[in-house]
Amino acid sequence: MTNTTKTSVLVTGGNKGLGLETARRLGGLGWTVFLGSRDEDRGRAAADKLLADGVHVVMVPLDVTSNASVMTAVARVRAHTDRLDVLVNNAGTPGSLVPPADATAEDLHPVFDTNVYGPVRVTQAFLPLLEAAENPRVVMVSSAGGSFSVVTDPGQPVSKMHELAYSTSKAALNMITVRYAQALPRIKFNVVTPGEVANRKFAATDMNKHTGALTVTEGTDSIVRLATLGPDGPSGTFTDRLGPVGW
Repeated sequence: MTNTTKTSVLVTGGNKGLGLETARRLGGLGWTVFLGSRDEDRGRAAADKLLADGVHVVMVPLDVTSNASVMTAVARVRAHTDRLDVLVNNAGTPGSLVPPADATAEDLHPVFDTNVYGPVRVTQAFLPLLEAAENPRVVMVSSAGGSFSVVTDPGQPVSKMHELAYSTSKAALNMITVRYAQALPRIKFNVVTPGEVANRKFAATDMNKHTGALTVTEGTDSIVRLATLGPDGPSGTFTDRLGPVGW
């Protein structure tokens, strides 16, 4: 076991985009970063980039849709630390964006497996390590597409994105976050969207083919803010980089 003093964070889906930038920024604070990646080769390449920048990083093979992979990841993290200060559940998938009239349960299942069951698998498995930390925090990376107030606003672009899987999975993740926050008050659970709802902007990532108006760094502002909360910080909130977002 090597880490007894550094703040530690596990970032799922950390090999690219928002996950990699979150890892870079938190690693730049002197934290130990456990970089979770489903693809081991891409994970190693991402970890090598962070190492070159001086980040203390450990690549963790992690497929959030696999119970066995998650438990192996717990063992790998335990080999380095006796606690986990922060968990960023960032791994996600948009699915195939099938129109509601054509969508089947089979279309929804893989999206929910990653976006809903994945964060539950990972959070439940890492709870003992989180509970061992003095100020544990969990950040769920959601979307404005999971907000009823945003999706029902005709002026928001997502209101015209007619699909079932992605938006409903993120709405479920939002509720899961609130229920965790209520049931486990010693751990701060918060949910973020990587954009600016009021300005109808979102971050440019692979998921949206880099069409967003915000940079990936701007997109991680809300993630980093919630990951670095102090002991008196809030729990059970939904925010973007500008502030609170309506549920």
